[in-house]
Amino acid sequence: MPTVFRNSSYRFFFYAADGNEPPHIHVVHEGHSAKFWLDPVWLFRSRGFSRNEIRQIQRLVEENQELFLRSWHDYFND
Repeated sequence: MPTVFRNSSYRFFFYAADGNEPPHIHVVHEGHSAKFWLDPVWLFRSRGFSRNEIRQIQRLVEENQELFLRSWHDYFND
């Protein structure tokens, strides 16, 4: 599961088996997790994060959308 980006203790990554889904990014922090679709950016699922944290994480995803999409397409060769 390639880690694409870290911000503080938030880790942004995707799983090697995710290639059959649309581009997305997973984020984990202190046992909490979320999944965001990347084009367009929107929250698919969240477990344990507060609404405030989700807003902050979504902002990070939006700010790094280009990096995440490029990393996705490079990794999955699509």
